[in-house]
Amino acid sequence: MTETKAKNIRDKYCAGPHGVGDPDDLSLRKVETSVLIPKKMRDIARTEKCVKEVEEFTKCGKINNFTMVFRCRQENTVLQECLGKWFLDEDFRDKCTKEYLEERSNYRRTGIPVQSERSRRVHSPV
Repeated sequence: MTETKAKNIRDKYCAGPHGVGDPDDLSLRKVETSVLIPKKMRDIARTEKCVKEVEEFTKCGKINNFTMVFRCRQENTVLQECLGKWFLDEDFRDKCTKEYLEERSNYRRTGIPVQSERSRRVHSPV
């Protein structure tokens, strides 16, 4: 019985044209719901929703260097409130989940991974 169960799980995650899963599968694993989607939410909130707050905190940190822990508390609080507001927004979570599923489906269909924002910054020609 465990052999059959293992085979079904293997078939589910090794299916598709590139052996990385079924492109049409919309189910989410635990790691996706608890780690990957919240990470996507954080990244989008930082780069699109809380831009002003991130800039103010970054500017304060650059000015104060090592003492930023003490001197940038107000900016940090404002930033955390903004990020928290978006993190708790169910519509935003649904939007990020939908984006994640589209990216995963595209990866499973083509075999080409989505390049993360960080790697785009590191590898982009300046």
